[in-house]
Formats: sequence, structure tokens, C-alpha cells
Amino acid sequence: MRIGEKGYIEGAPDLVAETASSSASYDLGDKLQAYRRNGGREYVVWRVLDRQIDWFILHQDRYEPLDAAADGILRGTVFPGLWLDPATLIRGDVNAVFALVQHGVNSPEHAAFVARLERDRLA
Repeated sequence: MRIGEKGYIEGAPDLVAETASSSASYDLGDKLQAYRRNGGREYVVWRVLDRQIDWFILHQDRYEPLDAAADGILRGTVFPGLWLDPATLIRGDVNAVFALVQHGVNSPEHAAFVARLERDRLA
């Protein structure tokens, strides 16, 4: 996405995250297809009633599930350092969720991402 001439956001979001309960079939059906069609690069759905988190990455015009690493952590690709442990979120361990977020923010890949953003901003 980008900021247009009039200061409005234009284009698809890089990341969409939603919490779904009774709307899960809609979120993983019509909405998923709309975000895919419009180029949303990552789409995360927390299916509360199913106690599942789905994270999709747009790859060659279709969404593919993001697989958790061996440690169970989902690591986003659009925003390096955005890490999520689905198990801790689902069980409501907010302190562990935030600790992992901080760990991701402190990672070398996040530091490189921030440096790249800064270079782009100054260019």
C-alpha cells in the first residue's frame, strides 16, 4: 500500500488480522478471496471457537498457509520480527504473547527491516 497524492491510503494492506467466532466461514471464504484478489500479502485469522489460528502468505496470486517453525512459532514475512505463538494466545497467556512479540522486535531480522524502512524514507 502507499499514501496517494491526496494523503489517502491506496492499495491493499500488507497484513490483515482478524478475530472470528461465528464468522469464521465468511472470513476464510469470501473475505479471504477478496484480500487475495486485492493483493493483501498476509492474512491472519484467529478462529476463536475452533481454537485455531490460520496465517496465510500470498504467493503467486494464491494464499498458502504459513507453517510454524519447529518451536511452534509463526514468523511473519511482511514484517520481519512479527512472531506469534498460537498456543500461548489461545490459552490466554498475555504475558507470554507480549514477551515473544518483544523478542521478535529485538531480533536481527527486525533491526534490518527497520533500517531498510529508514533508508527508504530518506531516499
